[in-house]
Parts: sequence; C-alpha cells; structure tokens
Amino acid sequence: QVQLVESGGGSVEAGDSLRLSCVVSGRTSSPYAMGWFRQVPGKEREFVASISRSGGRTDVVDSVKGRFTISRDNANNTVYLQMNSLKLEDTAVYYCAASQIAAVRSARTYAYWGQGTQVTVSS
Repeated sequence: QVQLVESGGGSVEAGDSLRLSCVVSGRTSSPYAMGWFRQVPGKEREFVASISRSGGRTDVVDSVKGRFTISRDNANNTVYLQMNSLKLEDTAVYYCAASQIAAVRSARTYAYWGQGTQVTVSS
C-alpha cells in the first residue's frame, strides 16, 4: 500500500508564492514517478507537472511554465511544487500522484493519489 499526503496549500493573493509538499509512505523501496494535478469544481483534473524517478526529467504544463517548479527529495520520499507569481486561475485543489510506469501527463498512468490540498488565489 502506498499513501500520499499533500500539504502547503492555503489562501494567498495574486503574485504570492506557495510551496506544496507531498510525502510518500508505504512501499517506497524504489522511487515512483510523480505528478501534480489540479482540479476545479465542474472541470476535469488537469495535469500540472511531473518528475521522473531520479528527478532528472521534469515537465510542466504551458500555463505554469516559468512560474511553477517541481522537484523531489528521494531521501525523504517527498515531492515539491514551488508555485510563484500565483494567478487567480491557479485556484484549485492540487493533488499529487505516484506512478510505477512513467512521469507522463495522463492521469490514468498514476495509480496512487493524495487527498488534495486547496490553493485559493484572490486579487
């Protein structure tokens, strides 16, 4: 069994920064490929960023490129999403996810999900 717990969400003003964390526990003998997704009510879950097992390869969606950075600390089984210059449209519930296959954009690839953390950006 694998558990993912996100933290770091909150309410901020446009232009502020937040750092989300996701701690992976359970079967962690080898690192998982990790991803961050977000969802707003009434819309599908959207890919935000992913990172390979080693951390050597990352991918972010165009709408956050230059503002969001994904990173990981395998020694502590933690993945981060640094979010700078937050915009109103970044408001969503953010989920981290773990994949045994690859760090890709498709949510279907990720077998394990956290409970989500709310990020609210106001003007």
